[in-house]
Amino acid sequence: MAQGIRNGLSKARSFVARQQGPFKVNLVRASIQNFLTSLTTQYQPIYTIALGASALQLGVVNGIGGLAAAGISAPIGWLTGKYGIKRMYLLATPLMALGALLFAISPSWAWIIPAVFVASLSLRMMQTACSMVCGSYLRGEERATGMQLCDTLSSIPRITAPLIAAIVITQFGGLNQDGIRPLYYVQAIGLLAILVLVMTKFEDPLRKSVDKATGFAEGIHDVLKNGTRVKTWTVFIVLSTTSMFLSSTYLSVFAAEVKSADQFVIGGMATASVLLPLALSLPVGRLADTIGRKRVILLLGPLNSLSFVLLILAQGPTWILVSGVFQGFAMLIFVTESAMSAELVPLQLIGSWFGFLGFFRGISAVIGPFLGGVIWDGFGPYHVMFSLIVLEASKFILLLLAIPETLKRN
Repeated sequence: MAQGIRNGLSKARSFVARQQGPFKVNLVRASIQNFLTSLTTQYQPIYTIALGASALQLGVVNGIGGLAAAGISAPIGWLTGKYGIKRMYLLATPLMALGALLFAISPSWAWIIPAVFVASLSLRMMQTACSMVCGSYLRGEERATGMQLCDTLSSIPRITAPLIAAIVITQFGGLNQDGIRPLYYVQAIGLLAILVLVMTKFEDPLRKSVDKATGFAEGIHDVLKNGTRVKTWTVFIVLSTTSMFLSSTYLSVFAAEVKSADQFVIGGMATASVLLPLALSLPVGRLADTIGRKRVILLLGPLNSLSFVLLILAQGPTWILVSGVFQGFAMLIFVTESAMSAELVPLQLIGSWFGFLGFFRGISAVIGPFLGGVIWDGFGPYHVMFSLIVLEASKFILLLLAIPETLKRN
């Protein structure tokens, strides 16, 4: 086993070493960002409720964040392709720090609204730019492997961040607004450090190669004309993103309020969800580059749904943590979906395509939390979990029946 780990690390180092500088710097940037966001992600819904929100109001607040993302996502990919990834990072990073500061100073749940708006806006900008780094710099025959590896290495900080956050929460008063609030101050300061890194180290030599002479509307037209099953894939992304935001909004609340999980169990869930991506990202990436992206997504889908079943049935902390382990399949699926997305259109349209998808991701980020709030208040928390299972099943049926394999298409 030790020899296998050493071989895996050696291959990972070799892969990263032969990549261009922007990929390497982006890997460091993503690692720091993942640590900072993982301090608060699993506690943010609990923080909002602690400030006085109901389950439905929590859904509305998070839905407003999705609305912000939807408003900016359509042009953001095109703008990133036209003006450069670095400029987008330089704009988005201080905005994200501002969002963290707004969370930190919020006196009531209504004040969370502008915080979520700014944070969601900046996160969408960062995600679009980050996806374009991998989509632009990685060769097609190793794109899924490279994206999984990037996600693996940048996810290592996610192992410790939730448990460090749990210790901070305990020191400042427990699982309530006073205990969670200091995490946002730490996040804001750390994001400013990322800004310095991007300013001094990140170069953008491929800036002029993407969407160089294409207008925004023309880019969208070309995506719809020249892409492969882009409309069907957009429906798939809507289902996938609705499920993602429904789960990210309500899973930790379900664990805390229905299963009586404390801050260490909730932090442990977040840490557990990183274990499978760390262990399996390279094998999954290689498998997707060998047998195809579609087959890998269909293979992992039922395992991801099992995480919801386990949480529904959990009778104590151990099974809550086990459900967290299986939540890791969601990230493996997401990265493989991203590789598949990049291969449905010609490379020169990738900025417009990611912006187009980002708009629908933003709409789905509104639908997911709001739908969850309505179901939670109207039918009960268990029905939120059942809805997640139905959404996951629906998207994989669509993938199976209507979307072709993209491996080696581009």
